[in-house]
Amino acid sequence: GNNGGEVASAMAISLLSNSLAAILHACFQAEDAATHSLEELKTRLQAEIDAVNLAIFNVSLSEARFAGMGTTLVLACFYDNRMTVAHIGDSRLYRLRQGRLMQLTRDHSLLQEYLDNGMMRAGDTRFAGYKGLLTRALGVGPWADVDIADHDLLPGDVVLLCSDGLSEMVPEEVIVDILQAGREAPQLAAEALVRTANERGGMDNVSVIVVKVRSDFALPAGWWKKLWVHLK
Repeated sequence: GNNGGEVASAMAISLLSNSLAAILHACFQAEDAATHSLEELKTRLQAEIDAVNLAIFNVSLSEARFAGMGTTLVLACFYDNRMTVAHIGDSRLYRLRQGRLMQLTRDHSLLQEYLDNGMMRAGDTRFAGYKGLLTRALGVGPWADVDIADHDLLPGDVVLLCSDGLSEMVPEEVIVDILQAGREAPQLAAEALVRTANERGGMDNVSVIVVKVRSDFALPAGWWKKLWVHLK
């Protein structure tokens, strides 16, 4: 929303998408991808996000029209019946399991800090003006304070990644209904979520990704090396 926000987000997507395949290959190419590979994945993700953050920050310093630009980020890597999630800002990741929607990320916002510190209660309209004030973002400084965590997944789970253009406009119970109705067609569910956010006012850009876990994807020995050879 600030100067060059669309430039910062485009840079983040372009740079990270170009590097993710290489990161996964480096972490899981061994015959037996043990737990240390998962820790290596987190380390490499942090390093790559740091590099992207610095690239955005340097552009913001080099051109006055991009001064102070930044973006939120939510990212998920899926493997071995789990996912590693990295996020900064107020873009969110939810997991729908057996009809229950759980937010697995915590907003980096002034509003969330007020809630955490007991300075206000959820639904208190006096603090509505603090909703868009972030305490962390990608590219606004030389270092990125990113949260990275692992979460388990089960067959039938639905994962939702979204910007606040969805979460601010559509109540969670409506999100659940749409995801439940479209659980066999994630693309249609994503389109329905965007359409619903716009119909309810569309006050901000709406970015949505919906992922359905269709079956068990446990990690057999040597799976990544075999897959990599096949993809080559």
